[in-house]
Amino acid sequence: MLIGYARVSATDQNPALQLDALLGAGCERIFTDEGVSGGAKKRPQLDHALGLAKPGDVLVVWKLDRLGRSLSHLIDLTTDLGKRGIGFSSLSEAIDTTSAQGKLLLHMLGALAEFERSLIAERTRAGLAAAQRRGAKLGRKPKLSPDQIDHARKLIDAGESPSHVAKTIGVSTATLYRAIPAGASNRNTPDLFSSLSK
Repeated sequence: MLIGYARVSATDQNPALQLDALLGAGCERIFTDEGVSGGAKKRPQLDHALGLAKPGDVLVVWKLDRLGRSLSHLIDLTTDLGKRGIGFSSLSEAIDTTSAQGKLLLHMLGALAEFERSLIAERTRAGLAAAQRRGAKLGRKPKLSPDQIDHARKLIDAGESPSHVAKTIGVSTATLYRAIPAGASNRNTPDLFSSLSK
């Protein structure tokens, strides 16, 4: 069975062109998401179409950008379809994974998507390295300020239990342990942090 999928980004857009093309291609069932952007993670009608598809069926779209949020997302979707024995066809780009040529083209797109991912990762690493050279602090903002750490250390040194101190300043005990290592306080009870090793 040929299963069609159409999508328009705004509710005032008309999917008629896509629907006509899908009907002309012989689609028996057509699912349409209206007012759903290509970047949306949840597309109810697409999910319905994918859930309905069985081995031997073919998912048909008017254009590639109607299906995938990005090239890598498109490759992931079509790879998953292939594993389930479901074909994929894009009418405008003349891609049909039920043919040898269509499979070859999709593999080429997959290689491009992998290349794109590698470039993004490389640019990200280069950006992080440049930021570190400029002295930028990377990662999440610490949950405890230096003043809070100092206050917590004083409370522990005064005999308060770390779990009580953590609750007092509004963090987990593990967060407090990371901020104040076991040897960084003048506690009289050396086993206060022993639960870390359990």
